[in-house]
Amino acid sequence: MRPSPLLTALFVAGSLACASGPAVRPTLSSGATPVAVASEPARDAGALRVMTFNIQSGLRGLEQVAAVIRQEGPDLVALQEVDVGSTRAGGQDQVERLSALTGLKYRAHFGTTTLYGGAYGIALLSRYPLESLEQYPLPTPKGAEPRTVAHAVVDVDGREVSVYATHLIRRPFNGAARVRQSAFISQLMAKDPRPRLLMGDLNDDPDSRPVRLLRRQLQDVARVTHADRTGTYPMPLFLRSLRIDYVMACGAFTPVSTRVLRVGASDHYPVVADLRLQPAKAPQAAEATAAAAP
Repeated sequence: MRPSPLLTALFVAGSLACASGPAVRPTLSSGATPVAVASEPARDAGALRVMTFNIQSGLRGLEQVAAVIRQEGPDLVALQEVDVGSTRAGGQDQVERLSALTGLKYRAHFGTTTLYGGAYGIALLSRYPLESLEQYPLPTPKGAEPRTVAHAVVDVDGREVSVYATHLIRRPFNGAARVRQSAFISQLMAKDPRPRLLMGDLNDDPDSRPVRLLRRQLQDVARVTHADRTGTYPMPLFLRSLRIDYVMACGAFTPVSTRVLRVGASDHYPVVADLRLQPAKAPQAAEATAAAAP
């Protein structure tokens, strides 16, 4: 959606989400898309490649979005600003279409609002089956666009991994709301004993309160891999790009590398991260570690 001149002026103070609409109850659609058999990328045990990508409802072409994803070969992709059945999307299910175009067979769309006659929200694409799908509405100011956090469980080399995806409330002027949303996500993840990943458009700077709050239990993978100087949202003219899209991982993962892809498939740049899932501790070793803790 093209912002009005007034919103464009406000946008200089921070990034804006591209849609708003009447609140509806969160909806979930998921499935497996029949895709052509493709050779799986070679991965060492425990290796995982993930991507987060705000696709701007595919306004610049889903084929461009799919080409970027295919080129990187991720195992998991978190998508934001995704349409299913809207007139803007020509009635198509953008998640199913991207699943077919990328070969990532498993998909889920987590709708947060109705927009242009269809469901609008966030999504996951995966090389692995998506299990235990859940969705939680985030605390949002009255009259604002609904936001959500999605949760799925995937099996990585025989170990369950929790994948969380979100898109926090837009900037500017909503810092307090993003703090509440980050707190909700932190509390939710703190109850999860599995290795945990969080991906999405957090709509805030790396040293903002919402991001710092999430860093209490998660690593900012770009920061750990010294790739945190590249923005993910290009600003006009002389203004510096904003880094508002994140891959975050708990201590069960070792961050290996991060790349921000400077492509024109959307108004955001996607972020790709390579991670290594550390071997699970043997029960005796885990008990000994717990006993030795002060």
